[in-house]
Amino acid sequence: MKNTIKIHSIALVLVASLFGSCSDLDREYPTTLTEEAIATEYGNLQKQVIHLYTGMRDGHFLIDNAMMASLSDEAEYTLQGNAQTFNSGSWNQYVNPDDVWSHYYSYIRRVNTYLESSEKFEVNLDAYKLDPSENAQEIYKTRLADITNWKKEARFLRAYYHFELIKRYGGIPIMTTALSLDTDFEKIQRNSLQECVDFVVNECTVLGGEGPNGEEDALPIVYNNDNLGRVTRGAALALKSRLLLYAASDLWNTESWAQGYSHPELIVLNKKDRKERWAEAAAAAKAVIDLSAQAGYELMSRYTDLGKVYQSPELILVRRINGNTNTFEKLNFPAGFPNGEGRVTPSQNLVDAYEMTDGSKFDWNNPEHAANPYANRDPRLALTVYMNGASFQNTTIETFEGGAHKNIKNGTLTGYYLRKFVDSNINLVTNGTSNHPWVIFRISEIYLNYAEALNESDPGNPDILIYANKARERSDVKMTPITDASQDVLRERIRNERRVELAFEDHRLWDTRRWMTATTDLNSDLEGVEIQKNESDGTFTYRKISVEKRVFTPKMYFYPIPGSVILNEQVMAAGWAQNPLW
Repeated sequence: MKNTIKIHSIALVLVASLFGSCSDLDREYPTTLTEEAIATEYGNLQKQVIHLYTGMRDGHFLIDNAMMASLSDEAEYTLQGNAQTFNSGSWNQYVNPDDVWSHYYSYIRRVNTYLESSEKFEVNLDAYKLDPSENAQEIYKTRLADITNWKKEARFLRAYYHFELIKRYGGIPIMTTALSLDTDFEKIQRNSLQECVDFVVNECTVLGGEGPNGEEDALPIVYNNDNLGRVTRGAALALKSRLLLYAASDLWNTESWAQGYSHPELIVLNKKDRKERWAEAAAAAKAVIDLSAQAGYELMSRYTDLGKVYQSPELILVRRINGNTNTFEKLNFPAGFPNGEGRVTPSQNLVDAYEMTDGSKFDWNNPEHAANPYANRDPRLALTVYMNGASFQNTTIETFEGGAHKNIKNGTLTGYYLRKFVDSNINLVTNGTSNHPWVIFRISEIYLNYAEALNESDPGNPDILIYANKARERSDVKMTPITDASQDVLRERIRNERRVELAFEDHRLWDTRRWMTATTDLNSDLEGVEIQKNESDGTFTYRKISVEKRVFTPKMYFYPIPGSVILNEQVMAAGWAQNPLW
């Protein structure tokens, strides 16, 4: 059976152009081991499961070290590179800086291989099972529970990887078995968007303890300290919440932008009352909130700690990074500081979204606002963005024309530098490091999911304001609460609250798509600020400027199926449709 792994590798070469290469899969195990030896040894099986988690991408460095924020109206990437390919609209089915088709299908196949192997072989625990000592029996029970739970974790990861593909490409092939030499590739079809949503929702329902078998099939609510970072019941319900929010939104219920497309089932859900969809999304978010009593979910007291600590009651799922690092700081410390490259720089578009402390909008046409644009603003602005005059490592940041951190190599084009997720206490000269978990789900998102969905399904419900205001009540924020307003006004307030609360967490790019505002928000000027220092009195004059023109056309609502896939002989024979307008 030593050749089993080699045969799998041959099969992977044949399917690489369809669903991505897993040519490095063999690196998970010593090549001298048989499939049976791998699947029946506890330690080897544990390593396989840990490896399945590595498919979750680190959002700090996705596009040539640019965050996804730089592909939206949140930020500019100083070095531009592939991010600029995206922002200029010059990407397509052959050149896509965010083409993740191969990446996620490779991990989906790994999950399927693991699950099939787990069903085929039984882990050998005889050394503990046959030992009557109390300690051995405890180990035996613990390991049995681990093996059962690993399968649930794998199913969650498979659902999550499918979701990441669905939000980009629409209807995709649902893969629940590992492809092999015997697979008839010409029979593989893209599933409808509805089928894809149903698949992920059903998996999350079961793993979240809402299935017919309840607790028996559910993931744990919490783990002990030795197992932190593994997916929980809350993670399954949070994924369900996010997916059903997308499913209720405009994009997946509207085909008018793609008139004439012959396969609308790939981009639009089955006809259904929209209020019912929004109600389902609200219920899914409320399920996570209701779990908080057992899981301990609550907002951390300091907004500035987000992305800097692994353990927090606010975090539902993070992508953990092994060891402490400083790569993110080297890339994003303001230019002009030792080893700082100032790459991801917030936009004026984002800065303008932060309200005044009284809850009113910032307005450049207001002379008082324009003269002192950073005064009396939502505290989250200063906790997210380094602005002219901010203090950084005992130095005042100067982003005015001629300032120490502006007209230099890699100097900001927008007039701002990134603060969120950056550990300003690190000394890069002495190679200081710190934690950098990537937040995937946190309870603040769920509060906003609930508020948004409830406002659409049950306008006037008092819970809307309660949960729309939760993050604003944080101890280092304390923003004036959102008060009673019409459904339309609350819709815009909640959307803006998502924009500022979840900035740089890879939501904006997808929110503008699902709301179908991307053809306006992402098809306009990416803005910055020009600051002139008045030498006579040391005051400043601020002027909003255009940094570059961004391009977003309706076809970009969904990514194109990669050219390497759509032009594959088997895919062409199967009659796959490319996404609309590409």
